[in-house]
Amino acid sequence: MRDARGAPRRLIGRTIAGTLIALALAAATAPAQAEVARLAAAGTVELAFTPNDAVDTMIVAAITAAEREVLVLAYSFTHPKIARALAAAHLRGVRVELVADRGQTLELPQSAVPALAREGVPVWLDGNFGAAHNKVMIVDADGPHPITITGSYNFTLAAQKKNAENVVLLRDNPAVAHAYRAYFRRLQAKAQRWSGDGEPATTRSRRAR
Repeated sequence: MRDARGAPRRLIGRTIAGTLIALALAAATAPAQAEVARLAAAGTVELAFTPNDAVDTMIVAAITAAEREVLVLAYSFTHPKIARALAAAHLRGVRVELVADRGQTLELPQSAVPALAREGVPVWLDGNFGAAHNKVMIVDADGPHPITITGSYNFTLAAQKKNAENVVLLRDNPAVAHAYRAYFRRLQAKAQRWSGDGEPATTRSRRAR
């Protein structure tokens, strides 16, 4: 005689098996996620917050101390003191390279990026995202005292004087500096070199379509 409880048990078993198979298929077909970088703690960490802390002075001091290289990822860049420090570093032979958000650079009249490009600082415009919203500087990644700067702080007077912003300055952590430099190179490779005059040709053609 058939156990009346058998049918429900078989049904539950089939349901569980089907669920497990579906989950396995979903896991197998899901897009692979990039591995998150986990780096050992090293060096020192400095924190600053505007408008009370002089973040612009901290950034200028890091640029002024650069001996080999300053790499910059910028969204909005209007701060004249930071721009002058980058131009001065370029003139004394430090390799300065800047990847900036295309829209902010071309549409913001007070952007400091065009003048830097015209002064010979290598500039790339990044229009590959909704916004190239990074605010990063990497100073002397291969040097004995690398510095990585990041946070919410745009390189602007508003970020310094009006906004509530934060910045993190990581000193003497080469692994962090190298990771950010690799990220910089990935974005730079897909961005467009710009001389500081007019709009890049691909920008004009894209708008024409």
